[in-house]
Amino acid sequence: MDLKALSASLNLSMTTVSRALNGYSDVSEKTRLRVIEAARALGYQPNVVARNLALGRADAIGVVYPLEMGDVADPRFLEVVSGITEGLAPFNMDLLIASASQKGELDTYDQMIRSRRVDGFIVSRTCVQDQRIDYLRQVNVPFLAYGRTADCSVHPWFDYDNEAGSVLAVERLVGLGHRHIAYIHASLHYNFAHQRYTGYLKGMLSAGIAPSTNWILRAGLARCSGYNAMVRLLEQPRLPTAVIIDNNLAGVGAIRVLIDRGIVMGKDLSVIVYDGIPPDTLLVDRQITSVVQPTPHRAGKRMAQLIQQVITNARPLKELQVLCQPEILVGNSDGPLTGS
Repeated sequence: MDLKALSASLNLSMTTVSRALNGYSDVSEKTRLRVIEAARALGYQPNVVARNLALGRADAIGVVYPLEMGDVADPRFLEVVSGITEGLAPFNMDLLIASASQKGELDTYDQMIRSRRVDGFIVSRTCVQDQRIDYLRQVNVPFLAYGRTADCSVHPWFDYDNEAGSVLAVERLVGLGHRHIAYIHASLHYNFAHQRYTGYLKGMLSAGIAPSTNWILRAGLARCSGYNAMVRLLEQPRLPTAVIIDNNLAGVGAIRVLIDRGIVMGKDLSVIVYDGIPPDTLLVDRQITSVVQPTPHRAGKRMAQLIQQVITNARPLKELQVLCQPEILVGNSDGPLTGS
C-alpha cells in the first residue's frame, strides 16, 4: 500500500492525503480523521525518512527539563509526559526529553535546534522573566509555554489561573473563621509561584487581613523543603491557625511534620495544598483540601494538540493561549476555627 493507492481508495488527491497525514491546517478535521483511519485500516506505512528529508521535519517535540532534587519524586511530571506522548501519537510524533542543569538550559536548546532533532518545544516550569522563551522567539522556533510569563501576550501558552486558585483558598479559610493564615511557597522566580503568591496577598487584603511576614515561608520544589518550612513555621512564637502550601511536593513534607508531631489537621491547624497530595503518598488517612486543576494527563494531551497547531499554524494566536480555571476540592484537612 503506497500513497497513490491510499489516495485512490479514498477518491482524494495525493496532495490532500499527504497534507492530511502531515497535519496541515488547510485540510478539514473530518477529512484528516478519515484519511488516518483509512491508512490504519489498509496498513499504509509512509516512508518516514524520505518524507522528513523532503519536509525538513523531525516528527518530534522537545522538552528540556531543568532537573532539581525533587523532580525524581514528582509523579505529576510523569503524568504530564504520559499525556503529551498520548496526545502526539495521532500525529505520528515523538516526545524527546532532554535533562539539563539550570545554567546549561539554553545550550541544550541550541544543540537540539542545530541538530534538527525536534520540530518545536514545550517549555516547562516557566519563569516570570524567561530567557528560554526570549531565545526561542529570537531564533523563530515553534514552542508552547507550559505556564505564562510576565509578557505572554505574544506567544502560545497553556496555563492555570494560579492567582484565582490562591484567592479561592484564602476565601475558604476566611469563610471558616480563620484570619491567621500562613503561606508556604516555591521560589517566586517561577511564574506559577509568583501568581499564586499574588493571589494569596490579594485574598488576604480583600478580607481586610494584613499578612504576617513571619508566616510567609519559602520552600523548594521538594518534600524535604516543605518539611523544613513547616518546622520553621511551628517554631514561631505566635502560630497561625491555617496554612496554604503552593505545591504538592512541599505539601507532602509539611504534612509529614504535622503527623510526626501529632498535630491534627482540620482541628489544630487547617491545611490547603495546591494540587493536593501525589497519589503515591500514603502519609495520612485524611483527604487533603486542595486547589485542583485539570489532571496532569489531560493537560499533557491538550498541550500536545496545541503544539501541533503551533507548528502547522492551524489556529490564530488567541486560540493558542489556554487558561484553565481552578476549583476547591473539599477534604477534611481544614475546618472551622475553634470557638467560631
